[in-house]
Amino acid sequence: MRLLVLGGTRFVGRHVVEAALARGHTLTIFSRGQTHPELFAQVEKLRGDRAGDLSALRDRSWDAVVDTSGYVPRHVRATACLLTDATDHYTFISSIIAYADLNKPGLSEADALAHAKDPEAEEITPEAYGGLKAASEQAAAACLPGRLLAIRPTIIVGPHDYSDRFTYWCRRIAEGGEVLAPGGPERPVQLIDARDMAGWIIALAEERRTGAFNAVGPEHPLMFGELLEECRRVSRSDARFTWVSDDLLAASGVTFDNRQVPFWIPPGEADGFYRVDNRKAVGAGLRFRPLADTVRDTLEWDATRGEPALRAGLPPEREDALLRDWHTRAASGES
Repeated sequence: MRLLVLGGTRFVGRHVVEAALARGHTLTIFSRGQTHPELFAQVEKLRGDRAGDLSALRDRSWDAVVDTSGYVPRHVRATACLLTDATDHYTFISSIIAYADLNKPGLSEADALAHAKDPEAEEITPEAYGGLKAASEQAAAACLPGRLLAIRPTIIVGPHDYSDRFTYWCRRIAEGGEVLAPGGPERPVQLIDARDMAGWIIALAEERRTGAFNAVGPEHPLMFGELLEECRRVSRSDARFTWVSDDLLAASGVTFDNRQVPFWIPPGEADGFYRVDNRKAVGAGLRFRPLADTVRDTLEWDATRGEPALRAGLPPEREDALLRDWHTRAASGES
């Protein structure tokens, strides 16, 4: 299969390229060439910019396209429409944030998508993100009727995750000591290893599967406490978890979207976010590696980076202050 990947060198796109190469496909990457341009020397690379310069894609054709870098409807529309006569299959990586009602447990692919307040907006804010992803899906579908595969993942994790949301927990727990844990251990959590999603996407493209799929794992319910315990077990650390209340976190200015405490969502803000229905995707062949493998591989990759400051998570002094506050409240009977 001749495959065009829009993106291809940063996290999800990187894993998509690796999965496609492992299955023997012929790859072309279209990107600005600004992130890891040294990767994949054996792969054809086209340079351009989705914000305006798509000329490198003209007068070419591919069996399938995987769009890993579409966030703005205008950019997705321009690219998809340019490729209308150039491909038989187009995969767009969307998000479960594209759903309109994230408070609904059991969200399925049939549920309504969010409405973008301004479908032509190009500033990607937390408030606008879901609507823009939904509008991008719709733009691609309009350009490629009957040929669109929309993948709606939950939080994507694993090696090369530049968001550091999952990496924070792996690294922090490996360091040991008292670890601030948010809310309670029985809260559900959903995630997907980028490598599992990437391999599955390539398989779906080979089959020319269309429609929408929630790329959400694991197959069976996972609790936050289990996630943290697995990080401790794999890293063999002496970490001790102190479960701090939602009220204290909220009163201290911690919010869902500022990523100070990754994966934490206050009750009532998005109660369906970690309760998404993945049965359609599992039925279409999505499989999940053991969580321990993802933790181990993430730690090994993180160790190669030289311990840079993480983009997510609590700085040590901030975590210490919150823990002191929590213990003070507990001692006075206020917690």
